[in-house]
Amino acid sequence: GALLLAACAGTPEPVNPNAGRYSMAQDRAPAAVVDLASIPDVVPEPVTRTLAGNRSPYSVLGKTYHVLPSEEGYREQGVASWYGEKFHGHRTSNGEVFDMYRVSAAHKSLPIPSFLRVTNLDNNRSLIVRVNDRGPFHGDRVIDLSYAAALKLDYADRGTARVLLEAVTDAAYADRPAVALAGRSVAAQDPANPAHYLQVGAFADIDSARRLSAQLEDMTAHQVFIRSVRTPDAGVLHRVRIGPIQDAREIQQLTRSVVAANLGRPYTVSE
Repeated sequence: GALLLAACAGTPEPVNPNAGRYSMAQDRAPAAVVDLASIPDVVPEPVTRTLAGNRSPYSVLGKTYHVLPSEEGYREQGVASWYGEKFHGHRTSNGEVFDMYRVSAAHKSLPIPSFLRVTNLDNNRSLIVRVNDRGPFHGDRVIDLSYAAALKLDYADRGTARVLLEAVTDAAYADRPAVALAGRSVAAQDPANPAHYLQVGAFADIDSARRLSAQLEDMTAHQVFIRSVRTPDAGVLHRVRIGPIQDAREIQQLTRSVVAANLGRPYTVSE
């Protein structure tokens, strides 16, 4: 059966028609500490869709919803919540097994599967998620992210965040602009073989970004660079990144070194 309701941790939920399937009444985070570097990134890929999770219209708790024919051009701002241990190991709407330690999402109307770039508007962190579930069906929330995704966007401890959702399609990748690396331009990576970077900080002040870059250069042989981007809400942001780094163990070790040096809480981004 479909996972029809996703609730953020500690938040009372309305009557759940599938409540008998779950071992706890309310959702919660895992008891163990999750290492950010251990969470794999989502890499967009061509999708094959079936009726699984895509029946339209469908009804939940007396309300009818319609699945969009395509995610092309989808863009929306709203509130994101997250779901975790209560639903871990249960089936999602398309029959996959929900894993709170992997990056995924539930959405009421996007076709399944589809890919979204989610940006936390409170801190400008962003990542790509794969939509494989339906929800959330309560409150004013536009998306439910897995616990791992909320952790990477740094709102797992608060329960909700203001987010920008943007569909990721083949066309979006083909149109991706060049990336500014330390004053020069390089072509964007092939989406079929993305490069992985550690983002350590994002600053409105370029001097702060340069100071952090200089400190990081003493810690690693990898290239440290500043990528400056214009955002709708924060103006120009100067993102300090290390990489590319393809080895997951190296990413994990460098993350620990940066945290130990009190230089930030880095997370992995793919380009």
